[in-house]
Amino acid sequence: MSRIFTNWKDQNAALFGEHTIVSGHSLAASPLFTDDWLAELIEAAPEGTYHVNTMDPQTHDPRTRREGTIDGLSGHEVIEAVKRGTIWILLQNPGETNSAYAELLTEIYDELHDRVPGLETFKQKMSLLISSPKVQVYYHCDVPGQTLWQVRGTKRVYVYPNRAPFLPQAALERIVLGEAHEISLAYEPWFDDYAQVIDLKPGHMAHWPLNCPHRIVNDDCLNVSFTTEHWTEMLRDAYAVNYANGILRKGLKSGLGARFDEAPLSQSTHGVSKWGKMGVAAAAKFSGLQKRNETPFHIDFKVDPAAPHSVRDIDAYDLRK
Repeated sequence: MSRIFTNWKDQNAALFGEHTIVSGHSLAASPLFTDDWLAELIEAAPEGTYHVNTMDPQTHDPRTRREGTIDGLSGHEVIEAVKRGTIWILLQNPGETNSAYAELLTEIYDELHDRVPGLETFKQKMSLLISSPKVQVYYHCDVPGQTLWQVRGTKRVYVYPNRAPFLPQAALERIVLGEAHEISLAYEPWFDDYAQVIDLKPGHMAHWPLNCPHRIVNDDCLNVSFTTEHWTEMLRDAYAVNYANGILRKGLKSGLGARFDEAPLSQSTHGVSKWGKMGVAAAAKFSGLQKRNETPFHIDFKVDPAAPHSVRDIDAYDLRK
C-alpha cells in the first residue's frame, strides 16, 4: 500500500462520508506542487479549462466575485501575481495536461479504497487551486463527494450542516438542476456559530459529508491546494432524488403557488420512492425538457503582476466553459 495518507485512524473508515474527518498526507513534499511544475501547468492550460477569480477579501459579498483571464503571461508571472494579489486560480483536470497528476489521482483513490472497505467510487476528478494571501472562497456547496488537500500555506475552513437553514432543500435542488451557481446559497454570519472550524496546514486533508456548505479564508500567505471529487452509487442516488425533487417542486409551484418553494420533499434514497424519483430524473434528462443553465462566464479582468491586487480591468467578453 502507498503511503499518501500518513496518520489515518482506523475509525476513519466508518466515519468516511458520514462525518467530517481530517487526516494527514505526504503530498506537501511532492514536486508536483512546486512553482516550476505549477508554472508549466498554467502555461499549458487552455482558457476554457481554468477559472481565475477576484473578490472582496474583507466582506462576504458574492456580488464582488469576478472572472478573469491569464492570457499572455508566463506561468511564473502568474504565480508571482497570485503571491502579490487578491486572486485565486482553479486548474481543472490537471491530469489531462500532465499525466503525473492523473497517476496521483489514481493512487489516491486506490489507497482510499483499500482503507475504506466497501467503498467503490467512479468519475474521480482533481482540481488544483493556487490562491493569494487572505482571499476567500465564499459560502457554497458541492454536488459530488469532495475532499480538500492542503499542500502549501494555511487556511481556515468552515464546514456547516447539510440541512436547512444552512442548506435549504430548494436551493440545493436548483444547484443540482444547473439553474443556480454553487455560491448562490444565502449566508448569514450567525451560521458560523454552528460550523466545524478546521485549520488546514500543509500535509492536512479534510473530507466532509455530501453537500455540506463550506467557506474558506486563506491566512496571510500563498496557498496551494487541490480537491478530489468522486461519485458512489449512494451519491448518484442522492443526486437523482434531488434532481427529481427539483423537477417536482417546479411543477408544484407552477400549479399550486409559491408556498411550495420551501415545502419539504422526501430525500430518501431507499425503496419505491427512490426508484420513482430516479425515473423522473432520467425522463427529464433524456427528454431534454430540463436544460442546464448555459450562461457564459463574463470575463472582465486580466491578471497583471504590475496592477493593484494583480487585477487589470479589460473590455469584457463572454466565454463558455
